[in-house]
Amino acid sequence: MVLSSLSSLFGKSFAAGWDSHGSGYLFSNGCTISLVSTGPQLVRPAAPAERNWIPLAIAAAVVVAVTVVLVLVLGHGKNAPQVTPISAQLDAYAPSLSITHLAMSESANLAGGKVTYLDGHIANTGSRTVAGITVQVLFRNYVHEVAWNETQPLNLIRTRDPYVDIEPLSAAPLKPGEGQDFRLIFDTVPHSWDGAFPEIRIIHVNAK
Repeated sequence: MVLSSLSSLFGKSFAAGWDSHGSGYLFSNGCTISLVSTGPQLVRPAAPAERNWIPLAIAAAVVVAVTVVLVLVLGHGKNAPQVTPISAQLDAYAPSLSITHLAMSESANLAGGKVTYLDGHIANTGSRTVAGITVQVLFRNYVHEVAWNETQPLNLIRTRDPYVDIEPLSAAPLKPGEGQDFRLIFDTVPHSWDGAFPEIRIIHVNAK
């Protein structure tokens, strides 16, 4: 039908057949008419490439290992208490600092351990302004031997609500006749402790 229409249009007869590729008609004059697609063709999408998770897993493991090492190193340095010999002399201004109203409490920390708090009230009965106090705290066992010896600065309780917040004594020096509540914090208390209030020794005072 296509050949007869072309012969009528041009007044010539045409001979044609499939070309060697089967993709269209090849006419006697050398022209080729390509076949046109009669509809859409289904194209399969390429399969997604499988992701390699091994490098990510190795990187995550390295990060976790480094974090654990840092926590252990920093925590070890933080938890190492300062120790002063039991025979250390009291500061000369210690008799002018009165410690009363002792109270103890405990709480759990994030590492699953226990933190012990020693609260009290300190009053400056002397004539000098105190900007710093270092105390030695002695926990004793049931035979009254020293089971734990720790030295730390005495910090004042700044607020109690919504939680207890402490600050160094230098932030609010004690003037003559003044008193403030304080808190001492212990990350370690031995199991042999007899449960009584520890002894607090004032071994250094920054007074002027």
